[in-house]
Amino acid sequence: MMEYKIFKMLACLFLALIFSIFRILQLPATIDICIIKVRNMDTQANINFKRIAEAIDYIKANFKSQPNLDEVAKNIHLSPAHFQRLFTEWAGTSPKKFLQYISIEHAKKMLLRDQASLFDAAFETGLSSTSRLHDLFVNIEGMTPAEYKNGGKSLHILYSFAESPFGPLIVASTSKGVCYMAFEDNEEKALKDLVAKFPNAVFERKLDMLQQNALFIFQDDWSRLNQIKLHLRGTAFQLKVWESLLKIPMGKLSTYGNLAHSIGSPNASRAVGTAIGSNPVAFLIPCHRVIQSTGVFGGYMWGPTRKAAIIGWESAHTQSKIEM
Repeated sequence: MMEYKIFKMLACLFLALIFSIFRILQLPATIDICIIKVRNMDTQANINFKRIAEAIDYIKANFKSQPNLDEVAKNIHLSPAHFQRLFTEWAGTSPKKFLQYISIEHAKKMLLRDQASLFDAAFETGLSSTSRLHDLFVNIEGMTPAEYKNGGKSLHILYSFAESPFGPLIVASTSKGVCYMAFEDNEEKALKDLVAKFPNAVFERKLDMLQQNALFIFQDDWSRLNQIKLHLRGTAFQLKVWESLLKIPMGKLSTYGNLAHSIGSPNASRAVGTAIGSNPVAFLIPCHRVIQSTGVFGGYMWGPTRKAAIIGWESAHTQSKIEM
């Protein structure tokens, strides 16, 4: 009788062990399913932005004829209702309103209205925290010569890939802060471009809190946003220009000439443009907010369509928060 009880107990333990192993073996499959779902969502986000970009290109190319909603939707192979919903969800405003935000006329009005006081301390103080997001939350620290000498040989750089409202991007960080962020559809090219910046550094694909906190800036809820630390390689002049870019409020625009004046170098517009063109951190350092004095948006390292998309998106979001 005692032997039977022992046998029964051992059998129960064995079955429990088998069941536990079974449950453990099921875990990777569950994780794989979750990863697939996330990847599918990421892919869909990228598809949505590409459709938005196609619409922006079509609208800007045909601005003289002022295409209506049906025409634009047809061009990107969507029904008018689907296109209206997609655009409103992404931009936070209607396609018609968005078109106004990215027009040359609107840009000219913004430049005329704001340039006299844009970099004035009293003007900055009167702005909402939303408008001053980059100025208040982004902090730049320059790398020392010892940190970036010999191609960054002493640096251990973590990097990861993420989605944003403006397409896929790569973000990288040192132990001190984010050192690189760029929009790029192709992960292999994105990594190659990063390595070219620091050819002798040690690279590891890993998402850390510095990167994660930087990515929070793309969310509508900025209550979770902490100080975003940037750790950048640049000359003293470049760092000065990049820091001045942080003072351009979200939803506002400036020119190369006005930016040069703001840093005390009124005759250095060309040098300012070069420094802006070498900005290593997309969106966080808002070089997209600098346009030509004629109201034309001009070039952008990550594409003129993306620049227009970001300018329109920021205008729509800041306006919606004012109206709330």
